[in-house]
Amino acid sequence: MTAWQLLQSWEFEPSVVIGCTLLLAIYWFANRFKFDLKSLSYTSGVLVIFLALTSPIDPLSDHYLFSAHMLQHMMLGTIAPPLLIAGLPASFVQAWLRIPFIARLERILGYAPLALIAGVGTIWVWHLPYLYNLALENEGIHTFEHMMFMVTGAMLWWPVLNPITERRLPPMPAIFYMVIASTLAMILGIIFTISDTPFYSFYNNPEDEIAGTLKMIREDWKLTQVDDQKLGGAIMWEPMGAIFLWAILSAMVDWFKQAEQETFHESERRPENVGTK
Repeated sequence: MTAWQLLQSWEFEPSVVIGCTLLLAIYWFANRFKFDLKSLSYTSGVLVIFLALTSPIDPLSDHYLFSAHMLQHMMLGTIAPPLLIAGLPASFVQAWLRIPFIARLERILGYAPLALIAGVGTIWVWHLPYLYNLALENEGIHTFEHMMFMVTGAMLWWPVLNPITERRLPPMPAIFYMVIASTLAMILGIIFTISDTPFYSFYNNPEDEIAGTLKMIREDWKLTQVDDQKLGGAIMWEPMGAIFLWAILSAMVDWFKQAEQETFHESERRPENVGTK
């Protein structure tokens, strides 16, 4: 097995292919095939999901590497959801919110404290050794885990990226919200990075599902189980931290713009300005 051969290990699971195709077809039809930044963002989000579940990242994360699994989780829970949400037209969301059940569900799942607990809590709970090993040993549970990462990831990002601008968290609360979320998520990654103790027994003696891959990882790449765990931790808190930092900086820009607008309107209301008009 060589790295080049591994890169060709794509698995086009029918459920993934059909699911991603439907997500794109429904969106483009509803959006009347309009190409703009929003449609590009949404399409990119679906592509991230497709790559996470069909590319060599999937077999590597399923059988060999904790680091590949962390990359996959980040793609499903931290990268894809904000791209999908950012790609939704406000009119599309408003139309769905006219349905009472959908509106109630959105108010519950989009409630910031609940979204924060669900989004961050899912990350921590599924990295408990028992549940983590169980998911890798049971395909049904593993699929459920991936669905939870996507759903709670969307919940986490919804309060700050809601397509209906008026329903978003104000800039300052959004900044605190993202700081808390990023800090709690990054702490877990830092734990993996600094620890010299392997946490997951699944990787002690993994089955070599793709013949020769385990030998390549251990002997050619010189990647031990502990080093792999440290790399996975670094993926969790560095790239993930950069994504949250982008969101925080975006909220700060909105805050400054809001402050400038309030200052301008305040000056317009001053008596001397009113009298000169």
